[in-house]
Amino acid sequence: MSASPAMSASTAVPSPHTQPGAVPQPRAKTQLRAKTQLRAVPQSPAKTQLRAVPQPRAESRPGKPPRLRLTRRGRIVLIGLPLVLLAALILSLAGLLNSPAKAADTASGLTVTPAVSVTVQPGESLWAIAGKVDPDRDPRDVIADIVQLNDLQAGKVMPGQQLFVPHK
Repeated sequence: MSASPAMSASTAVPSPHTQPGAVPQPRAKTQLRAKTQLRAVPQSPAKTQLRAVPQPRAESRPGKPPRLRLTRRGRIVLIGLPLVLLAALILSLAGLLNSPAKAADTASGLTVTPAVSVTVQPGESLWAIAGKVDPDRDPRDVIADIVQLNDLQAGKVMPGQQLFVPHK
């Protein structure tokens, strides 16, 4: 009887702990490990015994790099991070290309706001200046125009400061 190198897991294998005349029992498939293979190992010229010989691991093979194994978190980072960056890039470009920051579609649609220069007097506020310049309009709208024309940060003015004020 010759033993082939690759035998199935349900083949009867004599155990070294059994009695010499006992009938070998088949092993369950779950008892063998995935990386073992049964081989004939000669002990003497008359006897041949089958033993489980472990196969070499993939990491110990020369010439082949080890296989990269990622955890669930690693897969999420590897796939998710580029997707998030791609989405941010697409949203940025969409916002840039669709921004309503154009003053007009053509140069002829642009108009210059007529403005006059006013010097702030001591004790004068933007509210008082807005009331003098355009008494027919709401002073809040005129103050908003003055702040925008002069690029005022806090809406405060100092005596002697030159302001551009919209004129009708």
